[in-house]
Amino acid sequence: MSDSALSIGLFYGSTTCYTEMAAEKIQAQLNGLFDEEVVILHNIKDVSLSRVADYDIVIFGISTWDFGELQEDWESHWEDVHGLDLSGKTIALFGLGDQLGYADWFQDALGMLHDAIVPSGCKIIGFWPNDGYEFAESKALTADKSKFVGLSLDDENQYDKTDDRIASWCEQILTELA
Repeated sequence: MSDSALSIGLFYGSTTCYTEMAAEKIQAQLNGLFDEEVVILHNIKDVSLSRVADYDIVIFGISTWDFGELQEDWESHWEDVHGLDLSGKTIALFGLGDQLGYADWFQDALGMLHDAIVPSGCKIIGFWPNDGYEFAESKALTADKSKFVGLSLDDENQYDKTDDRIASWCEQILTELA
């Protein structure tokens, strides 16, 4: 594929750098799978979400804070999220959360982001199995509760699983894009 054939915008917000590090790992993994630079990172603290319009394929990264709250950069741009025209776009989501410390709110921000963008007519890919996690509740579960609406990472309690989860999810994304 040439550079003009595929370009993926990865938009994230990160307070403590964990979401940023996950975004960088996803970028490196996908660029490696495509054998070229196709993923462009955008920290929403510095880049307007209107840049989503530049891409047909978008990845959003968000973390859940405290008792099911949005990460601060996403919170400050939340109205922009609701105004995005995502019709015809393919979207994948990933989130970070603490399944043990906040078991009743694990990945809630991921679910809130999913619910905010679905009405815009985009195609969501990258749903992720919820086995291997210990939590009580999550707004990020599919209707049948068998999957998360995107890749779910817990660098607080399962950091050792992050790289393998990212690698598997990126392979899954590639398959779903084909």
